[in-house]
Amino acid sequence: MRHNYILLIMAATFCLLSCKTNSVNTIYQFTAQSNQGEEVSFADYRGKVLLVVNTASKCGFTPQYDGLEALYQKYAGRGLVVIGFPCDQFGHQEPGTDEEIEEFCRKNHGVTFPLMSKIEVNGENAHPIYKWLVSQAGFAGFAPEHPLSKLLDEMFSKADPDYASKPDIKWNFTKFLIDRKGKVVGRFEPTTEPEQLEKLIEEQL
Repeated sequence: MRHNYILLIMAATFCLLSCKTNSVNTIYQFTAQSNQGEEVSFADYRGKVLLVVNTASKCGFTPQYDGLEALYQKYAGRGLVVIGFPCDQFGHQEPGTDEEIEEFCRKNHGVTFPLMSKIEVNGENAHPIYKWLVSQAGFAGFAPEHPLSKLLDEMFSKADPDYASKPDIKWNFTKFLIDRKGKVVGRFEPTTEPEQLEKLIEEQL
């Protein structure tokens, strides 16, 4: 009897550890606050393809809002959700409140995809979603054909010669593509334009 009890406890423990390990592999374990102050469970996006982006309103890459919205408009009906996480960690390029950010995005870029409350994506106070994202996909390198890639590489190399080996977010508009099972299938740096992801998004849809 005691032997069976021990086996039962061991089986239950294994199940719990297994479930916990599996949950770490998906985005569905996380929650985040919307820019309306509501808690959003990413489990609600189960079965969707997600494009998660850290955004900023006063950045040289800010026009990418247009491309992100175009992707959302084209593929939302097939299951794509673009999710913007405003962040002010890079050049103080997102100084506004959540309300100001939403108004800017709506008026200047026609954004209708979900925007979350402003967060940090690097460092001790990084949002748990971003700690997980960078653990799943490290820095992929700047697109060699982009005119700003050389400048960015020189800037980061000057500050840290070993920057390319570190997985942290380098700048605004870094993009993570999440498949319908909640797993990261690709990371794309700011020098990858949203429209360049269209084929990969279609493959996931």
